[in-house]
Amino acid sequence: MLAPLTGSLAPVGQALVNAAKLAFPANGSLALDVRDTRGTPQGAAAAAQAGLAAGDGIIIGPLTSPETKAVAPIAQSAGVNMLAFTNDGTVAASGVWPLGITPSQQVQRVVQVAADAGRTQLAALLPDNDFGHHLSDAISAQTSQLGEPSPQITFYQPGFSNVNQAVEQLSDFNNRGQGLMNQIKRAQDLGTAAGRAQADKLRHQQIPPPSFNALFIGATDANTLAEMANFLPYYDVTPPQVQFLGPALWANVAPQMANQSVLIGALYAAPDPAASAAFESKYQSAYGAAPPAIADVAFDAAAIARLAGSQGGYTTSVLTAPSGFTGADGVLVLRSDGTVKRGLAVFSVQPGQPSLASPAPASLNQP
Repeated sequence: MLAPLTGSLAPVGQALVNAAKLAFPANGSLALDVRDTRGTPQGAAAAAQAGLAAGDGIIIGPLTSPETKAVAPIAQSAGVNMLAFTNDGTVAASGVWPLGITPSQQVQRVVQVAADAGRTQLAALLPDNDFGHHLSDAISAQTSQLGEPSPQITFYQPGFSNVNQAVEQLSDFNNRGQGLMNQIKRAQDLGTAAGRAQADKLRHQQIPPPSFNALFIGATDANTLAEMANFLPYYDVTPPQVQFLGPALWANVAPQMANQSVLIGALYAAPDPAASAAFESKYQSAYGAAPPAIADVAFDAAAIARLAGSQGGYTTSVLTAPSGFTGADGVLVLRSDGTVKRGLAVFSVQPGQPSLASPAPASLNQP
């Protein structure tokens, strides 16, 4: 096991080790060889080489994407499989599985649910950073797979005015509103009673809806979401014409989101907390504290490794069993190309607490 036990990430690393140990019985035939990565790519590479030299048959970890990229070629060269903790799906490769919940997994699930409800014209407001661009790639890939039109994607920089500009641009409000204003002006210019009546009637008409009926919002902090909750209605991008969608991190801010009426009913894909209740209880009982969010990934990696080892080896054929594994966050299937398919639930933002809009599947069929 590769984890940062020294350096700034040491507290996280210790929690990962604690979680992994829960998957290994104290007197079991398999042992967990824990190696310190120091939280750096160089440290992770050295730790991996030392573990392989000691005869370790599978690698679980490391934590971050840079560490994983440093270790992957070492593991592949040695013919040893690797269950990393990162949620960077780009590191997936033959023999290298990122077990963190990736942007692609979140997007695939919630966009599919939206498509099933007829929401097939997708747009996206995404932060102009690595996370936002990963979401963009996943949205484009999923809409293509579903045979939907190409999504309209707008990136935004942090800040009130930048968010405002991005929402205005995506909404095409000027063109939508301008068309109605032009009609009103033409009616007024007639200079007749009928023209004035027509202009008055047009003033009470709604601005035409935007060109999309689903909007994926990549913001994950309460402040930016509150700003968008103000701008979206101003530019006439609102339910029920538009269904709002978002990432799994909305699970952390859903109660604050529910304070904004326009965001009630927004959908996001995430693990069902009910699935991880047993693991969290076990961790709390063993260590006297609730586990951090990433700990469940370490537990799953260790449990999969232990199960594979008990079935005759850490081979790719065992790890990629079509039935997959039931982990702390639900069912998951490891594919031969390194990608991971997850059974996520879909939740709806509601006052009080989110409601379950689509339960997590109990099993997954591997293509």
